[in-house]
Amino acid sequence: VRFFGLVPAGVRCLACQPRGPRLALARTDGAVEVYNFAANYFQEKVIPGHESRSVESLCWAAGDRLFGAGLGGDITEYDLCGLSAARGVDGGGGPIWSMAASGTGTQLAIGCEDGSVKIFQVVPGGIQFERNLDRRKGRVLCLSWHPSDTHIVAGSINFFRVIDVTSGQTVQRIMVNHQVEKAKRECVVWAIALLSSGTVVSADSFGRVQFWDWERGTLAESHTVSTSAVLSLAVSEKEDSIVVGTSTGATYQLQLLPVTLDGLEKHWVRTKPFQFHSHDVRAVAHSPTALISGGLDAQLVIRPLMEKMQKKGYDAVLRKFTFPHRRLVSCARKARLLLFQFSQYLELWRLGSTEETGKDGEVLPLCRMPEHLVQLKSKGPEHIYCSCVSPCGTWVGYSTASRFQLYRVRCDGDGVSLRKV
Repeated sequence: VRFFGLVPAGVRCLACQPRGPRLALARTDGAVEVYNFAANYFQEKVIPGHESRSVESLCWAAGDRLFGAGLGGDITEYDLCGLSAARGVDGGGGPIWSMAASGTGTQLAIGCEDGSVKIFQVVPGGIQFERNLDRRKGRVLCLSWHPSDTHIVAGSINFFRVIDVTSGQTVQRIMVNHQVEKAKRECVVWAIALLSSGTVVSADSFGRVQFWDWERGTLAESHTVSTSAVLSLAVSEKEDSIVVGTSTGATYQLQLLPVTLDGLEKHWVRTKPFQFHSHDVRAVAHSPTALISGGLDAQLVIRPLMEKMQKKGYDAVLRKFTFPHRRLVSCARKARLLLFQFSQYLELWRLGSTEETGKDGEVLPLCRMPEHLVQLKSKGPEHIYCSCVSPCGTWVGYSTASRFQLYRVRCDGDGVSLRKV
């Protein structure tokens, strides 16, 4: 349908289920989608968005429980059976910019606007506040746990710091903007990772991916991958490969490779650049066999790593999800009407008509243009989940996560009238 003015929502964050077959994705309108690797990455679930629920960060904890946090300041657990937000807990530190689950999946750390890092315990039926870690000035934009859960690294503007989880104290604070001549500009640490070797990997707004020895407070390696900001970063499970996404729409892979043939000394090398997106790549993920990226152009791109593929089959094919995988247009055949579904309203259109005839695939001149009959707005903050128009065109129904609405449509010479049933 050419006159359906759908504006898709961009991808805001991604989370691979640890040692599981699922990928969670959050969009800028607050919707959360779950994809399943087990059968060609099909879209398994969609949880519709909500006006007051922005999702800045997603993570899996305690196996298959999915949590989201956002600028509303709440941590939300999603009900993956009922496809709704099950319960929310106030983080207590203002807007939440980042969230990460510990390696065991029993604790969540959140980074807040007020500069605090808070630990929550994942318990049956919800989460419980455990304690505050050392608070410093500057919002916490990114977080990462050490695989042994002993330390947390937190990235802010111009610096990042390493916090000892047991004592709750900051044990190292490293400035990232001191080598830049244009240091008048702020250097935003957009993404960060703490490897099991103790190396901290930071991605910043100057387009650099840097490797730090945090115990000494020194810079080990620096790679300028882009002239614009590096916005996202993900590390493979074996910690030998990193994928980063930039604000130009490019994604890059860095691999840990031996310098000489005997292979004792290893360095990080930028190996593969990909340009699949037209806008910012706000989210990347690294599965055992693929690099996954999501952009503000609303595309989800899954790029298989050929060296990890045993056989060349459908699994080794590049996939791009460029359109919604659920039905947003329904058709009333007898009445020649179309119903379009947007996040907060529906549109009812009458099809145009032509007097010409032609072969399949030809574009015919219209003697009557498509006509926009009525716009039906949904009340309340919940987004519309599904909608339908009856074949005779006299009934329109739609549903949100919590309620169902039915309307009677009457088309006469003066126009269209809607009556709620």
